[in-house]
Amino acid sequence: MPIYAPFARPLYVMLKPVGALCNLACKYCYYLEKSRLYADTPRHVMSEDLLEKFIKEYISAQTMPQVLFTWHGGETLMRPLSFYRRAMELQRQYAGGRTIDNCIQTNGTLLTDEWCRFFKENNWLVGVSIDGPQEFHDEYRRDKQRRPSFHKVMQGIELLKKHGVEWNGMAVVNDFNADYPLEFYQFFKDIGCHYIQFTPIVERLLPHKDGRQLASVCDEEEKAQIADFSVSPEQWGDFLCAIFDEWVKKDVGTYYIQLFDATLANWMGEPPGVCTLAPTCGHAGVMEFNGDVYACDHFVFPEYKLGNIYRQSLVEMMYGERQQRFGLDKDASLPRLCKACPWLFACHGECPKNRFLRTPEGEPGLNYLCKGYRKFFQHVAPYMDFMKQELLNKRPPANVMQMVDKLPQ
Repeated sequence: MPIYAPFARPLYVMLKPVGALCNLACKYCYYLEKSRLYADTPRHVMSEDLLEKFIKEYISAQTMPQVLFTWHGGETLMRPLSFYRRAMELQRQYAGGRTIDNCIQTNGTLLTDEWCRFFKENNWLVGVSIDGPQEFHDEYRRDKQRRPSFHKVMQGIELLKKHGVEWNGMAVVNDFNADYPLEFYQFFKDIGCHYIQFTPIVERLLPHKDGRQLASVCDEEEKAQIADFSVSPEQWGDFLCAIFDEWVKKDVGTYYIQLFDATLANWMGEPPGVCTLAPTCGHAGVMEFNGDVYACDHFVFPEYKLGNIYRQSLVEMMYGERQQRFGLDKDASLPRLCKACPWLFACHGECPKNRFLRTPEGEPGLNYLCKGYRKFFQHVAPYMDFMKQELLNKRPPANVMQMVDKLPQ
C-alpha cells in the first residue's frame, strides 16, 4: 500500500471564481449542473473578500517555495479582467518571497487582445478547451442557443498566438471524435498546439431530486445509465494506440501529450504528473465561489464536500483525515483483478470516478475504461521500455524514433 505523506507535496486547490457559470452549454459538461447545488444563492461569483482570504491562506499553507494558482470554471473569463488584476495584487502582497505562478482554463470564446496582453505580461499559462476540427468540436460544444462555438474558439487561439501567450490544448474524447484519432491529432499539429491533454468523457446518468442528472461513484450502479456521449473502452484504447503510433514515429520531443508523458513517468517509477495515473489521489481539491471546498473537481457532490473556508482552514480540510482517506481509497479499494494486473504500475486503477463496474468475480471497483487502458499499455510497452533505457543511460527518449525507423514496415 502506498505511503501517504500529504505534507511532502504542495497543497493544491483549484479555484472556481464563477462557480459553474458558463456562456456555453456543452452537452457533456460535468460541471454546468453544479449550479443546482447553489440554487438558493442569487449570485454565483466569488467576492473580492473571499478572494483575498483564499490567497492569503493558500500561500501561507504552502510547504514549497513555488505556489501555483489554477483558475477553473464554468467559464473563468466571465469574471472581469479587473478581478484577476486584483488577484495578482493580492498574490504579490502575500507572496512572502515565494514564486507565484498562474494557469487558467477557458473555452476560448471570450478571449480578446486585452485578455491576451494581460496573460503575456504576467506569464499566465492558458488552457483552451477544443475538441478537434470543426465537425468534432461543434458536435457537443455549443452555446445555450445551440449555436456552434468552433470559430470563436479558433479566433481566441489566434489571439493567444498573436500575443505569444503560452497555451495548451485540452480536448475531451467522446463517442464521436474518438473514431477519428489521426484527423484529431493532425488538427492539433496544424494549429501549432505542442502541449495536448486528452480527457476521456465518462458519465452516468441518475436523476436527483434537485434536478442534477449525473451520478457520482457512490450512486447505485444498477440504476445509473452510461451517457450516450461517453467514449467506450474499446474506442479509448484504439484512439490512444493510433495516436501513439503516429507520435512515436516523428513527434517525440516536439509534441507533448500528457498521457504519454505520464505513462513514461510511471514506467520510470517517477510521479506521473497527472492524478489519474498516480497511486493515490486527494491532493487536488477545488473551492467553489462561496468558499465550499470539495475533495476533487470531479467529486463536487454533497457527499464529498470537505467544508467551507470561512469555518475550516485549507490545511484542516486538505490534510485532514477525511481527505487522506479519500486519497488512500484509490489504492485500498482496488479489486483483486487490478492488484494482479501486470499494468497496475502504469494505471493504478485510473480515476476513481470511473471505477463503477464489477469484475467477472463480482467485486466492485473495476474501471469502466480498463479494457482500453490494457490495450494501450500492452501496445506501447516495447517503446516505453526503450525510452526508459535511454533515460537511464542519460540519452534522449526521442531516440525511440530511430528505433521505429528501423522496424520492418
